[in-house]
Amino acid sequence: MTTIIKEADLIQSIADAVQFISFYHPADYIQHLARAYEREQNPAAKDAIAQILTNSRMCAEGHRPICQDTGIVNVFLKIGMNVRIDAKRSLQDVCDEGVRQGYLNPDNPLRASVLNDPLFTRKNTRDNTPCIVNVELVEGDKVDVQVAAKGGGSENKSKFVMLNPSDSLVDWVLKTVPQMGAGWCPPGMLGIGVGGTAEKAMLMAKQSLMDDIDMYDLLARGPQNKVEELRIELYEKVNALGIGAQGLGGLTTVLDVKINTFPTHAASKPVAMIPNCAATRHVHFELDGSGPAELAPPDLSLWPDVNWAPDYNKSTQVNLDTLTKEEVASWKPGQTLLLSGKMLTGRDAAHKRIQEMLEKGEPLPVDFKNRVIYYVGPVDPVREEVVGPAGPTTATRMDKFTDMMLEKTGLIAMIGKAERGPVAIEAISKHKSAYLMAVGGSAYLVSKAIRGARVAGFEDLGMEAIYEFEVKDMPVTVAVDANGTSVHQTGPKEWQARIAEIAILPA
Repeated sequence: MTTIIKEADLIQSIADAVQFISFYHPADYIQHLARAYEREQNPAAKDAIAQILTNSRMCAEGHRPICQDTGIVNVFLKIGMNVRIDAKRSLQDVCDEGVRQGYLNPDNPLRASVLNDPLFTRKNTRDNTPCIVNVELVEGDKVDVQVAAKGGGSENKSKFVMLNPSDSLVDWVLKTVPQMGAGWCPPGMLGIGVGGTAEKAMLMAKQSLMDDIDMYDLLARGPQNKVEELRIELYEKVNALGIGAQGLGGLTTVLDVKINTFPTHAASKPVAMIPNCAATRHVHFELDGSGPAELAPPDLSLWPDVNWAPDYNKSTQVNLDTLTKEEVASWKPGQTLLLSGKMLTGRDAAHKRIQEMLEKGEPLPVDFKNRVIYYVGPVDPVREEVVGPAGPTTATRMDKFTDMMLEKTGLIAMIGKAERGPVAIEAISKHKSAYLMAVGGSAYLVSKAIRGARVAGFEDLGMEAIYEFEVKDMPVTVAVDANGTSVHQTGPKEWQARIAEIAILPA
C-alpha cells in the first residue's frame, strides 16, 4: 500500500524543525556538557561552559536562537519505496519552502546567512535558502527526516585527506585537531567518515553528527567492537591535547567522537572530519502520511542548575566611552573584563569595504578612533529586544585586515571568538592593541548586555552592516595582550602538560 505524504506536511515539518532546533539543544548534548562542567578544573574553561549552559536554558525558555549564526540547513531524507510525495514542485523547492517559512517566522526570526553566489556577488538570499538536501531511497512506507543547522564557524573547520592505506587515522586526527583552532566552539563533537570516495566520506562524517552523544554510556559499559574502541581512543587522546572549552585550555575539548565507515578502493583511505560546535542543532522525525511531525520539547529539568552572572569581584569594569590606548596596553592575558559604553561592530564584508574605501581615499561612514570593534552579525530583534542574539564570530577571518584597521582607522581593540593567527598577533603587538574574546555559543546571554543598537554604516550588508551597540557589563577575556601573548597558546600548552601529569599519577 502506498503512503501519500502531502507537500504541505513536509513543508510544515521542516519549518517547525528549524525553529525547534534554533532554541532547543538536544538532551544528550546538555547531559554530557553538564558532566564536563562538573569535572572541569580550569576556571576559565569552567566559566565558558557555564555561559553556554546558562545561554542554552535561556533560549529554551525564551524561544530565541542559541547562536546568532543560525546556520545553513541540512535536510537528510530517507524515503520509503512505498511512499509518494504529493507535490507539484521539486523536492529541493519543497524543502526550501519549509526553510523559508521557518527562518522568516515573525515570532522568532532566524538570521539569513546564505549567499546566492559563492564566487562573485555573494548576495544574501534573505531567507536562508537554498538548503542542502540529501536523499536516500529505502525499504518501507515512511519518510525518515533529519534536519540540522550547521554554523559557519564549525563547518569551516571541516577536513578531508586521502591517507595511504597503511597510515594511522589516530595520528592524522591528533595532528589535525590542534590546527583547527577553537573557531568551531568546543566543547562539541567530532564526526569522522572513513572509506567510500571523497564525497562519500564527507557525507558520512556529516551524518554521524546526527547521532546521539553516548560517550558517557560507552565508557561505562566498555567497547563492544573495534569502532567503539577507536572512538574511545580518539576521545581520550583528543581531550589529552588540553585545548579545552573555547580553546582556553582544560579537560574537555570533545564530548564524543563518532565514526562511520564504508567499503573503499584497495588503494584508497579517504577520511573526512567535521566538528559540531557548542550550538549543536539537529532533530529527527518520521512522516507516515497522517500529518506534519509533532516535535516534543525537552523537559527543562534536564538542564543543570547553572546560572552564570557577572563576577564584579574578579572582573575589571571598563568604560568604553573613555577608553585610552594606555588602558588597553595595561590589560593582562586571561584578565576578565566587563565592558560598558558604546562599541562598533563589523565583520568580513564590512572590513573588505573599509579596505576598498581607504584605498580610494573615500571617507568612512564611522570614526573608529579610540573605539573597540565587535566581530558580530546579530539576529534581528523581536518584541522588546534592541537586538537579537549577538554572539561573536570567528576572529581569524579578520586577521588580514587587522594591521590596516589598527594603523589607518585609530581602532584600539577588537572582540571576537577563538584565537588569532600570527599575522593578527604581530599587528596587535606592533600597535599595542588587544584582542578580547567573548564566548561562542552564548549569543542570547551576550545580547542581554546590549542596551542599545543602531545601524551606523553599510546598511545594505544586512547582518554584516556596521552597528553601534551600547552595552552594560558585557563579559570578555583578554585573549591577546599588547605584548602579543595569546591565551589560546599558553592555555592549551599548560593544560596538556597538566593532563599528562594527571594521567601518570597512581590511581
